[in-house]
Amino acid sequence: MINGNIIAGPCQHESFEQSLKIAKECKRVCDKYGYDYYFKSSFDKANRTSEDGIRGLGLRTTLLDFKQIKKELGVKMLTDVHTPKQIDQIMDWFYDVIDVLQIPAFLCRQTDLIHHACSTDKIVNIKKGQFLAPWDVKGILSKTTEAEEVWITERGTSFGYNTLVVDFTGVDWMLKNLDVPVVLDCTHSVQKPGANGTSSGGNRDFVPALSRAGSAVGVENFFIEVHADPDNAPSDGANMVRLANFENIIRGIKECNYTSPYNES
Repeated sequence: MINGNIIAGPCQHESFEQSLKIAKECKRVCDKYGYDYYFKSSFDKANRTSEDGIRGLGLRTTLLDFKQIKKELGVKMLTDVHTPKQIDQIMDWFYDVIDVLQIPAFLCRQTDLIHHACSTDKIVNIKKGQFLAPWDVKGILSKTTEAEEVWITERGTSFGYNTLVVDFTGVDWMLKNLDVPVVLDCTHSVQKPGANGTSSGGNRDFVPALSRAGSAVGVENFFIEVHADPDNAPSDGANMVRLANFENIIRGIKECNYTSPYNES
């Protein structure tokens, strides 16, 4: 029995060896607890706090490594896209590698980008912008009618400066009112955007509680960034969970799973 989807991997692809190690462990854990696993990582982190931010290895180098990881482990792959050209390159060069195209939160209302992603036969995962109300997502979904399948990911809502919160009443509303799978991004939701001046901060210690709370509300799909040594990661290290703690988080999600969120009076 599949309990839901787990999307997990490092913020950006740093090397074949590292991504293979992370994917192998995440797949083992997801198989153990009955979740469908999608490896995620970025070839280009275009949204950086400053010019000095490290962006990644680029599309071709990254996806050639993804191709080998998929061949070795048989895992499904997700990566984010920022332009229609990147979508075309993936479809032309790496069609059999990428299963899910992800629209980043700051691009979630870019109509042409959404239309282009949805014109493919790939799953499209759209990150809900930190500046949007839950019901605003219906406007985004109106642009996705061509898509084979669409997911919406909650990744926190701006709460003053440099702070995000997760409104679980909003998550509950989306579960009950959106006719698409809802994903909870447990790691970007504990991010503190721009809090370190030239980079974002965060607090990974809140991820276990946040993920259990989401599961208790009725969320079945989770996005979790994972790294073997997050304190030395080139991006989002403060909010990525340690690979060694990944199994405990997934166990907690399963133990708190509430499978009937639509039966309340």
